Formats: sequence, C-alpha cells, structure tokens
Amino acid sequence: MENDVKQWQGFKGDDWKENIDVSSFIDQNYTEYKGDENFLAPISKKTSLVWDRCKELLKEETKKGGCLDVETNILSGITAFKPGYIDKDNEVIVGLQTDAPLKRIVNMYGGTKIALKALEAHGYKLNPEVQKHFVTYRKTHNDGVFDAYTPIIRRARKNGLLTGLPDGYGRGRIIGDYRRIALYGIDRLILEKQKDLQDDFLDEDNLEENIRLREEVSEQIRALNQIKEMAKSYGYDISNPAQNAKEAIQWSYFGYLAGAKENNGAATSMGRDATFFDIYIERDLKNGTLTESQAQELIDQFVIKLRLIRHLRTPEYDELFAGDPTWVTESLAGMLNDEHSLVTKSSFRFLHTLENLDPSAEPNLTVLWSKNLPIGFKKYASKISIRTDSIQYEGDDVMRPLYGHDYAISCCVSSMKEGKQMQFFGARCNLAKSLLYAINGGYDELSGALVIDGFDKINSEVLDYDTVRKSYSKMLQKIAKIYVDANNIIHYMHDKYAYEASQMALHDTHVERLMAFGIAGFSCAVDSLSAIKYAKVKPIYNDQNIAIGFNVDGEFPKYGNDDKRVDDLAVELVQEFFNYLNSHKLYKNAHATLSLLTITSNVMYGLKTGSTPDGRKAGEAFAPGANPMHGRDCSGALRSLNSVAKIPFENCCQDGVSNTFSIIPSALGHDEKEQITNLVNILDGYFVQGAQHINVNVLNRELLIDAMNNPYKYPNLTIRVSGYAVNFNKLDRAHQEEVIARTFHEKR
Repeated sequence: MENDVKQWQGFKGDDWKENIDVSSFIDQNYTEYKGDENFLAPISKKTSLVWDRCKELLKEETKKGGCLDVETNILSGITAFKPGYIDKDNEVIVGLQTDAPLKRIVNMYGGTKIALKALEAHGYKLNPEVQKHFVTYRKTHNDGVFDAYTPIIRRARKNGLLTGLPDGYGRGRIIGDYRRIALYGIDRLILEKQKDLQDDFLDEDNLEENIRLREEVSEQIRALNQIKEMAKSYGYDISNPAQNAKEAIQWSYFGYLAGAKENNGAATSMGRDATFFDIYIERDLKNGTLTESQAQELIDQFVIKLRLIRHLRTPEYDELFAGDPTWVTESLAGMLNDEHSLVTKSSFRFLHTLENLDPSAEPNLTVLWSKNLPIGFKKYASKISIRTDSIQYEGDDVMRPLYGHDYAISCCVSSMKEGKQMQFFGARCNLAKSLLYAINGGYDELSGALVIDGFDKINSEVLDYDTVRKSYSKMLQKIAKIYVDANNIIHYMHDKYAYEASQMALHDTHVERLMAFGIAGFSCAVDSLSAIKYAKVKPIYNDQNIAIGFNVDGEFPKYGNDDKRVDDLAVELVQEFFNYLNSHKLYKNAHATLSLLTITSNVMYGLKTGSTPDGRKAGEAFAPGANPMHGRDCSGALRSLNSVAKIPFENCCQDGVSNTFSIIPSALGHDEKEQITNLVNILDGYFVQGAQHINVNVLNRELLIDAMNNPYKYPNLTIRVSGYAVNFNKLDRAHQEEVIARTFHEKR
C-alpha cells in the first residue's frame, strides 16, 4: 500500500504506515487534553430518539424475564443475519448482533446441550431441522472437553473445587484490535495475513503447532472477508481506511460486532479506543466537518450499541455471573510516559455518556489511573463515580511498565497488550475448600466424597498451624496440577471446535498467549490460616471423621485492617499457589497469570463450601475478589485499601486483584466538591502503593435495601460488584442480600 493514502492526510509519522502498528500511530498523532469537562455537549435530538426507543425495548426485555427474543432458525455467524436497526433514520452508528435489537443468538459451537438448555430456560425451541443437522454433523467444544477430562478433574469440578470453568460456554477474554480496521482497512489486513502464510513456519520441532497456526490464519482471512461482507450489507465498504471520525468509529464497531455475532465469549471486551477515536475527531473539528455536538453524538450512539450486546445463557451461568453481564470493557486514560497522559477530550466524552444516557453497567467503563493524570480528568471521573457508581479504576503505574502504554483491560481486571497478546481464561480454584481438603484428607466436607487421594486426615482436638500449613501446601501443589490439566484441555478443544477467527484476525499472527488462573475464597482462606495460627480452632467431626464445623477460641488478626501478621499470610498464599501453577507446561506455551476475582460467583462458591476455621458457616458467601470478608475490615477505609494493595501484581497476580469498595457519601465529605477531592486523594493514595484495581460505590446501605424491596423506584440504579457493574434490579435476591451485607465504610 502506498504511503500517501488519502484517508491518512494530515496524520504524522511513517513507521505505522509500513507495518501494522496502531500504537505508534496514536503516539504520533493524539492531542493530550488537560482541561475540564466544560466543553461537553448534551445529548443530541437524534440520540434522544434512538435512546428513547432503546429504553422502551429494555423495559419490554425486563417484563419478559430478561430475554426479549431469540432467533431460533439461524445459528451464530458473522454474516448469518440481515441488517438490523433501532431507528434507522436517526442512527449515526449502525449494526446489531441480529436483525432486531436485543434479539439473542443461538451459538451451538460451545455445546449443544448447553445451548438447548438456555433456549428452554427462556421458553424457546430451536428449529428441529437446524438442530438435527448440527447434532448429526458437528462436534462441539463441550463434547471435546468432556471426552478428554480425567476422573480427578471431573471430581474437582463436580464438588466445587474448580468452579466456573469455561468448558460449557465461550471462553471470552480476547480483545481484537478493532482499531486496525479503521486505520488500515480490511484489504490491507487480509494482505498482511496472506503474507504471513507465505512464511515457511513448519519446522519439525513444532510441527503440530505450526500446522494448526496455518489453518487458523486461513480461518482468520475468511473471517476478515466476512466482516467486509457484513459491513457491506449495511451499505459500507470497509476495504479501505476510514476517512473521518464517523467512519473510524463505525469501522471499529463492525470489527467488534463480528466477534459478538460469531462467539458468546464470557467477556467480549471492546479495548482502548477513546484516544484513537479522538485523533479523527480532532482532525474533523479542525477541518470544520464536525461539531462538538456531533462528536458527542458519535460516542453516545457507539455506546448505545455496546449497551445492547446480549448472549444466550443458561440459568447456571446466571447463578455464577449475576445480572446478565457481557463485560464490554472500554479502557480510558492512562499515561503515554511519565510526563504525558493519554487523556483526550474523548476520554471525557465516554464518561459523559453516563450523564447523557443514564447510568449503565455496560460498557464496563474502566479508568486507567495514574498519579500523573491531569487533575481535571481525575475530578471529572470521580464526580461521575459519585453520581453513578458506574466506573472502575485500574493502576496504570503498575501495568504500563509490563505492557507498554497500549494495553487494554479484558473482562474486569485482566490486562494485555492490544493486538499483541490474547488470553486463555480459566475461571477459579476454591482456596477455602482446598484448605478444608487439607484438613480432611482430600474428602469433600459437604458430599463426603474422596476428591483428592493420597492425604491423611488431621484429626486433632486443636488444629496445629504448622501441621495444617504443611498439608495445605501439598494439597495446593496437587490441585494446581489438576487445574492446569483442566485449562489445557479446555483451550485445546476451544481452539479446535469454537475458534474465534474474527477476533484473532485482529491480532498479530505470532501472538503471545496468557493463561489466566483465578482464586475464589481468598480472604476466607487467609483468615482461616490466621485463626489457626493465632487462636485455638477446634474442629467438629462427623461420624466419618470429616471436620464439618469449627469452634474458634480467642481473637485473631483479620485481613483488611492493615495488620502485617495476617497480610503477610495473604501474600505468602497467593505467591505459593502461583508458583505451583507456573511450574507446569501450558497449552501453546502460554504464560501463567493469576487473578483474585470472583465476579458475583462468590455467592455460589460459598454455597458449595462448608464451615471454615475463620468462623464462617457452611453456605455463607465468600467476599468478592481480593476483598476482606464482610464486616471484618473494621479499621476504616484506608486500612482496608492498604491490605489489598499489598497483594503483589507483578510476577504473581498479573491477571488482576479485584477490590470492590463501598463508602457512604458522608464519609467522603459534606458536599460534592469535598467528596470529589477526597475520592481523588483516596485513589492516588491507593494506587501509589502498587495496587491494581478498585470498584468504587458511593452510597448508603439503606438505599440498596429500599431498592431491593421497591425496585420500581430505582430503574437505573447501577452498582459495582466484583470487577464489573450491574443494574441492581437484575440481581436475584441472594446476590442483592450479599451486596448489602458487604462492608460500607463509614470513616476514612
């Protein structure tokens, strides 16, 4: 392609023209903004009409139990559906997953039985002819996984030791670099992939891997052609680069939409687009071809489209991941280097959608926070947090040194280089249950089944810390191997039967892979170890000599109060478990990462876990993510944050350390101005310690209780839960009660 492409007129730099390098393009062309929000425009007339129609549809969706409609005659696919519109005359950004807004897609490639179960749960049946042909001629990801699972993996899964594994749904956590379509056009991307196929990467040392890669690249090329065909059905030719801001956003959205049509991944995140889009917006503003009102209109309508993304899920999925989330995560701000931020006016415009379009759980707006961000942006983000509870924050100063400045967040807290890395998602291991297995000789405390063999029961009147800790280490080492085996099987089969061709087409061909492991029951396990070490813990045994309860005599330090004694146990535990995971060979030579993240499934994990040595009773919910157990962080907000900030991100929990933080408004200040200042200071103080993530809720417990009992009064009430936001009314009663039971800090 010639370097004087007309669509690039006015853009600086040459290296990004020669090679696919969106990051370099951004570096050389963006305009940092250090002002405040006074330039922002209100919602436009067109957007109001589109959004009013969406609100009507969303109400209908709620009335129908959360699912408005499902297409039962066509299966998932990039080009499977005719164009769909909300209000064609007033849409400036177009494209829907199907031919109508909020109509869901049946995706059979993950698992036939699971898809049919999801349909049945919502009162639908698949066209028998479609079902017959698919079942007769096609094997699924789920089929392949269970063909390969070992008996011990099955036992661990059945008893809740390994939980939420993506063996029955799309794995997600893959961010296509959708900006590439806007900057280069589809034809250039196809050409580059074709060049890669000319390389002779078939050396005998990696024969199977290289054969598979060649097949995958061919699938990527077909997917790119299908994206072009899908865009053409809407009247757009995306063969060439975008020539203005509207096309840049539309081209990028077509790429994202293809992924949402093709896959039902657990987290189909958007990436990091605000600064990229802003380059085109600034050029159009200077050329006089765009106004500020039109610029906001483009962002507002783009966000509307992201808010309408839906996937067909089973009831079991909803129990784990409550509130029908899609995790369309959009990463904002961050720093280019120590002196210059990547904040632009469009960083403000994205946050402003929470004012123009009401608070919302999606897209999952994520601010990459640094102490060096412009103060105007810090204050605006804090103000929107206080007013909407719809933003999460992640520590740019700990992530940028590892990933460079062009990384994005997938799902909730998982960072990766955009277009350069992808992730094999692996859900969570229940560390609290693992501790009970160490005490009970590998027997499950609820079912009584032997899950992990080769261990003796610890049948003592009072638990000895050194004895328990030694057994716990051996147990974690064995469980780590089971966990790795499960993940390797899952992702081998997912690549084989449910490959995300369109998303991977927007990555480098020789991509770096991460394998994300996770922990559930973290603070429960840590407090249990502390209780055994610093108090007297007496097990209560059943007739099988399995500990089914514990009496705790004496006090013990509890995680979440900035107490070195217990916080050191927390750091030791995550480092140890990560080292065990990292000692094993991973599929496609992936690099192991670890997260402390439970989404809302801390409720379900707690239900599957018996009484624990910290005094928690059987069935009670765990704390979410890296949070202290409910009500135990009683020394104030800052000390609670200090404990979480100690969990090591680099070289350990690099998949993320999720912390959901709730504080009552009066604890932040007497008026909004004071609250904004104090929240900025809290975030600065938290992240400067090396912390990685925080959800911020500024509200009173009484508000949530009233909303639980009178949902009609709070149709747009949005809260942060664990790595994502959710409409409070979409949570079931058990999840609402768990959120209400969390710590609401009444003092800083």
